[in-house]
Amino acid sequence: MTPIDDETPLDDPAESLRLIREERANLARTLIPDPRLMYWPWGIAWLVGFGLIFLRFAPGGRVLVDMPAWLPSTILLVLLLGAGITTGIAGGRAGRQVAGPSSRQGLMYGLTWSVAFAGMSTVFAQFTAELPDARQSLLWGGGMVALTGALHMAGGAMWNDRNLFVLGAWTSVVNIVGILFGVGWHPLIVAVLAGGGMLVLGQTGWKRLR
Repeated sequence: MTPIDDETPLDDPAESLRLIREERANLARTLIPDPRLMYWPWGIAWLVGFGLIFLRFAPGGRVLVDMPAWLPSTILLVLLLGAGITTGIAGGRAGRQVAGPSSRQGLMYGLTWSVAFAGMSTVFAQFTAELPDARQSLLWGGGMVALTGALHMAGGAMWNDRNLFVLGAWTSVVNIVGILFGVGWHPLIVAVLAGGGMLVLGQTGWKRLR
């Protein structure tokens, strides 16, 4: 029986390897969500949200842009919620094609984020009223960024994802540096270095996936 075109054996081993690599790449693009959708929404949220906090609570108690004290944190929260929805949809579309332990791991990891942030927010809310606005910003910003860095590192270890682990470690170091610099400097450092780092990681991850 004469083989059809798709079944015709290849005489060139190099061509066979090329086709195998292409199929692996196509499978990866199908199963792995677009890194830009996973990192850019968070990077933009951090860059804009923490940037506004810096403009309102600049070093030395200055106000570079006059706005209500609650506005920057509110905008940051809205942007973070939007980023969570965007990455949740992107990850869910890719996850529909995966079943078994990996799917359960992803679900449990996502629930861990929700529970961890809810718990920390509850604790911080008990002390917020006792602090001045600038200190409140440092408490919430430093605490949430610290939790984010730790969860990224845990996710990188769980998924054996070096990029995610490095992002978590970088975020944690940036956060510590910002806290040590103090009120006013922390949001600027986090916005530029951590938020910018997420934008860079999304771009490089997309190029690598292609």
